[in-house]
Formats: sequence, structure tokens, C-alpha cells
Amino acid sequence: MKILIVEDEPELSKSIATYLGSENYLCETASDYKSALDKIEGFDYDCILLDITLPDGSGLNILKHLKANKKTEGVIIISAKNAIDDRIAGLNLGADDYLPKPFHLSELGARVAAIIRRRKFDGNSIIQLNELNIDTAAKTVTVHNKNVDLTRKEYDLLLYLAFNKNKVISKNAIAEHLTRDDADVFDNFDFIYAHIKNLKKKLTQAGCTDYIRSVYGMGYKFDI
Repeated sequence: MKILIVEDEPELSKSIATYLGSENYLCETASDYKSALDKIEGFDYDCILLDITLPDGSGLNILKHLKANKKTEGVIIISAKNAIDDRIAGLNLGADDYLPKPFHLSELGARVAAIIRRRKFDGNSIIQLNELNIDTAAKTVTVHNKNVDLTRKEYDLLLYLAFNKNKVISKNAIAEHLTRDDADVFDNFDFIYAHIKNLKKKLTQAGCTDYIRSVYGMGYKFDI
């Protein structure tokens, strides 16, 4: 799952990214309005943590941009306690939640997980795909109730494919999802092939049907 942190306080932004990274989220940061808008226009995220007061603009305008462009990211406003009017305005513009500063990182993590479950998985933390079970709260994968030991990248790849089941996902989209915005530094997508190969091997060895199909010249598809 990919998170964008829009926050101009460097230490807070770093703390959030470090904590959510330890929870297996891929985190990107933006410290001002312009860089946040550039990232939102170039990439899709599962959740955006948005400070309303930015040095070169208002986070409320970012919310308006998301709505105008029919973007589906979940949004949590993180703002100072005395910014009640801005928080209300943000919720009215379509934000999913707000969290006043200062806050506990564990609470922020719980709210991020809740929004992703609600928006992506109809509020469920368990994704059941025939014999394959993905627990997004515990971040575990089982096949026929037998645990499958995946690396962080393999788990994130499986979750991404499962969420987009029966859709062809380009190699470039997978690269961006796994590496954030560093995909263009790779000369080829051999690293994706390696992750796909290892993931398929672990799942099939556990007794799972091979749902991951290679679509020639296009990418991969979780065919179920």
C-alpha cells in the first residue's frame, strides 16, 4: 500500500514515514503544495496524509484538485488543534478523517489501515480468494490455512495484484508501486520478474492455484 505524506515539518514527516514504513507501507513525502500536487498528478496512492497549512498554498486546494480529477485516494487531514475550521472545511471537501497534532503514531497507523480497508476492501481486513487468504491487519498470507512466509515486497506485490484482480497491470505500474517514484532508474524490469517468480513459487508450493498470469507485451494479471 502506497502512502503520500504532505507535511512541511521535516521531523514529523520523517517520523511518520519511518513508522508507516515499519508497518509495510511504501511512503513518499512532499513538504510543500507544489511538490504534493506534482506527485498526486503523476502517481496514484492508497492514502494521503495532508497538512492543511503548507508554505506555498493550502491543502484544501489539494482536496479540491483530487475531487475535480475524480481521484480515489483516501485522505486524512493532520493539522494543529486550533485549526478546527480548516478541518471541517476539509471534511466537507471529501476528506475521510482528521487527526489533530500532536498524535500517537500508532493511532495514525490504525486510521490509515481503516481507511484503506473501507475504500479498497469494503471495510474488511480479510481478503478471501478461494484457498488464498490475505489478512491486511495482521499482514499474513495463508493457503488452505497454512501460513506462507513472504518478504515485504512479495506481500505488497500480492496485495496489489489481488486488489486489481482480473485486470492487466503493466510492468511500469508494478515497478512504480514497488519502488515508489524510482522506477525510471531501472534499465529493465528484471527485478519484477524475480519478485513474481518467487511469489508464484511460494504460493504454489503451499498448494495455491497459480492465479498470476503473464500477459505478453503488457504485464501481469491476477486471474481468478
